[in-house]
Amino acid sequence: MKSFKVWSLKLTLLFAAICATYSRPAFAQTVPTTVILVHGAFADGSSWNRVIPLLQAQGLKVVAVQLPLSSLAADVAATKRAITAQTGPIILVGHSWAGVVITEAGVDDRVKALVYVSAFAPSEGQSAGEMGKPYPTPPGLLHPIADSSGYLTLSPGDIAKHFAPDVPAAESNLLAVTQGPIRAANFDEPVSAAAWKTKPSWLIAGEQDQMIDPALYKAEAEKIHAKATWLVSSHVPMLSHPDAVTAVIVEAAHSIARSSR
Repeated sequence: MKSFKVWSLKLTLLFAAICATYSRPAFAQTVPTTVILVHGAFADGSSWNRVIPLLQAQGLKVVAVQLPLSSLAADVAATKRAITAQTGPIILVGHSWAGVVITEAGVDDRVKALVYVSAFAPSEGQSAGEMGKPYPTPPGLLHPIADSSGYLTLSPGDIAKHFAPDVPAAESNLLAVTQGPIRAANFDEPVSAAAWKTKPSWLIAGEQDQMIDPALYKAEAEKIHAKATWLVSSHVPMLSHPDAVTAVIVEAAHSIARSSR
């Protein structure tokens, strides 16, 4: 009887250890991978609010950059500061305009993967504006509001109708209020390097995007050899489809974890 009790206790402890192992976050047993989230134009870091807790639940460290949107150089510098502050491997995730930013900032050796979320991925010497020239002007960019300093914003109506038509009205209102004005000249500033040439890349694109022509994404995915995920989404899939966006970022994290073994 005593022997049976000992073995029973051992089996219980073993079962508990197995359950504990499989209930841990996916990346809890390794050096944490840091996901640096970089917001786009007409937005700020809060645009990632739905994705951040989902990534953290997977055991990933998350940092959201606040871009000044005053120039490409300033935005790249802000992103590089975030990169420098981390230890371990880094995944750069850029939305919209921030695709330009991570394309240049991502050449840092600590960056192991790039995820473009409804974002531009220019070639070396190319600007976002140049990328968009072959395509019709998207509906969301027909009537931007320009101030006397050359900074652009979108009206609450355009935010609701074109930028984020698939989120609740209350959330659309918050996006309009918290949007970051972007210097119009930023879109004509070319990148000096293209990190996607040497880093594995993922692309998330919305079929119903009204801020960047979806045809651009199709050409871009082929150019940068990205693994593309298409969603029935507006320009802000991280808000309307946070689970799907998180899944792609986690896939990138698993990929770099496997490659480092």
